[in-house]
Amino acid sequence: MFKRLRSDIRCILERDPAARSAFEVLTLYPGLHAVVLHRPAHWCWNHGLRWLAGFIAHLARWLTGIEIHPAARIGERVFFDHAMGVVVGETAEIGDGCTIYQGVTLGGTSLYKGAKRHPTLGRNVVVGAGAKILGGFTVGDGARIGSNAVVTKPVPAGATAVGIPARIIPAGETPSAPQAPGKEGFTAYGVTQGDDPLSLAMRGLIDSASSQEHQIALLWQAIEKLAQPLPERDCVPGDAAREECFEKEKLAQLVGK
Repeated sequence: MFKRLRSDIRCILERDPAARSAFEVLTLYPGLHAVVLHRPAHWCWNHGLRWLAGFIAHLARWLTGIEIHPAARIGERVFFDHAMGVVVGETAEIGDGCTIYQGVTLGGTSLYKGAKRHPTLGRNVVVGAGAKILGGFTVGDGARIGSNAVVTKPVPAGATAVGIPARIIPAGETPSAPQAPGKEGFTAYGVTQGDDPLSLAMRGLIDSASSQEHQIALLWQAIEKLAQPLPERDCVPGDAAREECFEKEKLAQLVGK
């Protein structure tokens, strides 16, 4: 028991730069308290002491602001960071090394008792603040769920899910944020710059439109030079775009570049 507690404290010290000491984590971190209280609640649930399990879970919710059903399965080194308002459903499973921020819901979309209604998180999943993962599917190992995303379908291992409803970006298709030494693979709040596929598409369109305008301006300038030796005539329209006026940088800022 104490070995597992030390592991929980160590994982918080590794992932939270605000954590200054093991004593501070042990006494002041509600995410740790919620995990510690969940273990006896889960034991009671599995041994038929359902009311007692529910009472411990209710007490943990009152003390920490984190609601974890006693039947939910939580692995080792799971860190609920801030975590006020987190809800973990009855058939939810959280793998080893996961990080879950405040306002997250691991919810169900079915009313059938006994069915797998809530999601399963693989190992080292990061779930950003306010995200909702709804349904009995699996989020693969190392996946990232962006803040406020609403996920209603499986997420492959290493992929990123962002948006409402969530759009899936396969692993390796977006740039990763710089990682601190010894913390490679961990991304706070589950997102990095360039994770939104719609934003990436808009940036591509902006770059393409800017390039096309540049080429058109060069063509009109070439036509104007060729037309100068000839007699005056309307071979070059007066409103021809000889200079670029496409506001690429301004549009790029609007889409978050």
